[in-house]
Amino acid sequence: MTQFIVTGMTCAACQARVEKAVGKLPGVKGVSVSLLTNSMGVEGDVSEADIIRAVEEAGYGAKPKNGAGTQEDREKHSASAKLAAEEEALKDHETPKLVKRLGWSIGFLFILMYLTMGHNMLGLPVPSFLAHNHTGLALTQMILAIIVMYINRAFFISGFRTLFHGSPNMDALVALGSSVSFGWSLYVFYKMTVMITQGTPNADLMDIYHDQLYFESAAMIPALITVGKTLESLSKGRTTDALKNLMKMAPKTATIERDGKEFTVGIDEVRTGDIFVVKPGESIPVDGIIMEGDTAVDESALTGESIPVDKSAGDSVSAATINQSGFFKAKASRVGEETTFSQIIRMVSDAAATKAPIARIADKVSGVFVPAVMAIAAVVFIIWTVQGAGAVFALERAISVLVISCPCALGLATPVAIMVGNGMGARNGILFKTSESLESTGKVQIVALDKTGTITAGKPEVTDIIPAEGVAKEELVTTAYLMEARSEHPLAGAVVNSVNDPPCPVYPLTDWKALPGNGISAQQNGQILYAGSGKFIRSVCRIEQDMEQKEKSLSEEGKTPLFFARAGKLLGIMAVADVIREDSAVAVRELQNMGIEVVMLTGDNERTARAIGKQAGVDKVIAGVLPDGKEAVIRNLQKRGKVAMVGDGINDSPALTRADIGIAIGAGADVAVDSADVVLMNSKLTDVSAAVRLSRGTLRNIYENLFWAFAYNIILIPMAAGLYPGIRMNPMWGAAAMSLSSFTVCMNALRLNLFKVHDAAHDHKMRHPASINKNNDEMEEKTMTKTLKVEGMMCEHCEARVKKALEGVEGVESAVADHNANTAVVTLSADVADDVLRKAVEDQDYKVLGVE
Repeated sequence: MTQFIVTGMTCAACQARVEKAVGKLPGVKGVSVSLLTNSMGVEGDVSEADIIRAVEEAGYGAKPKNGAGTQEDREKHSASAKLAAEEEALKDHETPKLVKRLGWSIGFLFILMYLTMGHNMLGLPVPSFLAHNHTGLALTQMILAIIVMYINRAFFISGFRTLFHGSPNMDALVALGSSVSFGWSLYVFYKMTVMITQGTPNADLMDIYHDQLYFESAAMIPALITVGKTLESLSKGRTTDALKNLMKMAPKTATIERDGKEFTVGIDEVRTGDIFVVKPGESIPVDGIIMEGDTAVDESALTGESIPVDKSAGDSVSAATINQSGFFKAKASRVGEETTFSQIIRMVSDAAATKAPIARIADKVSGVFVPAVMAIAAVVFIIWTVQGAGAVFALERAISVLVISCPCALGLATPVAIMVGNGMGARNGILFKTSESLESTGKVQIVALDKTGTITAGKPEVTDIIPAEGVAKEELVTTAYLMEARSEHPLAGAVVNSVNDPPCPVYPLTDWKALPGNGISAQQNGQILYAGSGKFIRSVCRIEQDMEQKEKSLSEEGKTPLFFARAGKLLGIMAVADVIREDSAVAVRELQNMGIEVVMLTGDNERTARAIGKQAGVDKVIAGVLPDGKEAVIRNLQKRGKVAMVGDGINDSPALTRADIGIAIGAGADVAVDSADVVLMNSKLTDVSAAVRLSRGTLRNIYENLFWAFAYNIILIPMAAGLYPGIRMNPMWGAAAMSLSSFTVCMNALRLNLFKVHDAAHDHKMRHPASINKNNDEMEEKTMTKTLKVEGMMCEHCEARVKKALEGVEGVESAVADHNANTAVVTLSADVADDVLRKAVEDQDYKVLGVE
């Protein structure tokens, strides 16, 4: 997407005009214009010169967002220069001008209102040369009105320009309302001067003419609209605070070490591979890997987590995070626009440049709104005139219709809420890539969760230590540590990591052997030690019934029991499992309380999958699914409703892409996950429910804004036209109402800054949950299967090897291995010979006892 800064837009009609002009260009695939940020994003194969020309021909200005010149010139711009361009684009240039304009307008308007209201209605004193001087008063009012209109000439320049281009905007309504008021007053003033020049002044008639002057309305209309524009500009500026605050965190300098000396350089001078130094309290300049030192880093700028994270040699650090304690040296791994921080800013900025689907409703209305209002005003004038109400009354009604109508509230209803919602997400480590993803996340009906690394921690841990009768726990732990310390098996690492210091004296092992498909054997002080699966240990010692029962219970819980024996005697069991995260059950419950069905997808066997699913509390478990198979499952789930897939963004890319909303969890530094629509910086599953909650809150705010914008115009335009008996609206009050409408929308959007994304107290079930289709169970398709009896599998990793080997055979659609049942069930898309399946498994050092 190529982004531009657009100048000269003042309302939703301007936005629609620019979109229409650029959208007509050959090669443009999509265009999105934001009135909020005065920016435009264009997708397609079209030159920037053609885009700029189209915008200028529509009566506006445009320039590339990241600097001027050719594409090659801009590619040479440093990351900090591009960041500066982004900051400049978001900088509030308009409010200071409006405040100054408003000050001058109020000053002259006060004098004008003193003459018209204070003197004429309340009898307040005026200089003697104006007392009882109708012509002098009228001339003074006209001069003051001209001054105020000149101060606010921007309305007239923009309004009449767009009118002449055939695409009138809100400024055209203001300009017409003020100009018609001024023109009518000028006509009345001429009639007064004619009476004087003819020498036939009539005091009563002069009073009547004086009451028909609308110079104060001609001045008041643009002045009041300026009040509204100023308030709107102030509130609009606050909606981009989150993005601006992010940009302010960008480090400007770095301390790098070269030839043993430290130098402070600009951030753009840091190169990949440079060694940089960070002292306590300093901001980390670029992404890197710690080479030396220990510290605690405040990563709240990226993740929203306020608790510092301990870092040591080998750990990664990210730009714009704060080193809270400790001195360290690190090697730069990503610099410039490649840092995590820069990618977050680009993602939030790009999201602001896109358009939510709901905004298209307002865009369609805005495109025809102003011409329709002008037509209504003309019809109102004609009808009242025909009915004999008089030209003054009819003109007053028509002017009121023109100035009370407000397309701006319609145009701002969606983008202000989207901008604040995106900012809130970024502050909490929830990044929405587009406005559409922010809108759609709250509409999901089914959430599919990958098990490994999403519901579970993604690495095995020791969960249970069960010594045999007469064996001390310390002896079991020490023996397990010694046996597994030399093993490269993933489960061995879990056992070793669970023991900081062996609780018993350590005696060296001799004759240590790995027995493929069985376990480990070794000798210690002349005694033979064994470690392995229950089946293997049964071949070397007797297992009592109570331990067999515990083995069964652990297996049913999805855990892998590891047995240890010494000299023909069982020492005990240590169970290892990929444990669920602390917040997984809470997150699942929160999603269910929102009326969302939660499905767990995993490549594990049915027993392990159901055990984990039961702990997490999910509604449905689908086991034995490959990454490619997950995509097919998502496709089937989509038949029942909108689906969000939550995964790591790498192995789950096909499923994330297929889902209506792809959510990459625990992205950390890799925020630019192409396959995801939403990126969660943390590994907390509760951030998924928080993303849904924030999306719903933002969408609710948009609905409120749209309701106000439509209701305002639907109620007040008929009132201005005089359709409500007994109500006669002065054009000045119409202008006041118009000036406040956009401000109200912006202030309502700012309420989102108070939204608590992790507060589940106000969650409610959605009105339209996923449909139930019992005849289309995702994993119950009738296909050909074969079951292999496999000997030697000990754990989930053995299952994974067998699974991978079988699925590498042509004609095998999927395979589910179960080390507890000693089986591997293959689903075939074509007939495959038993010998082929047998060979694939036995090549992995497992034995196939039979094929059914």
